[in-house]
Amino acid sequence: MHNWTDLNQTSQIDSLKNAEGYSIIFKHSTRCSISLMAKRSFERDWDVIPGQVSFYFLDLINHRDVSAYIAETFKVYHESPQLLLIKDGECILDSSHSDISADEVAEVMNS
Repeated sequence: MHNWTDLNQTSQIDSLKNAEGYSIIFKHSTRCSISLMAKRSFERDWDVIPGQVSFYFLDLINHRDVSAYIAETFKVYHESPQLLLIKDGECILDSSHSDISADEVAEVMNS
């Protein structure tokens, strides 16, 4: 079982950018049922993800500044819901909506 760490400050993104290993950022709109379904689906399957991974959750409604900083820092287009897989400070997977998949994350990590 994994746990989410809430993202609520841009300094956390700076730390992720400088961290070694894998991190996952899930950007979630608390007002969107599609976002909630994507989150639940991902959580249902996230035990397939290998190794030590840090899981970060961003509430887009309350932290738009952090979301914008994520897009700028990792050079991704903002979407919601959105999952980013970060390895050694670089975004190596960016998926959104129904493309968010724990199986895909595991596949990318194992390749």
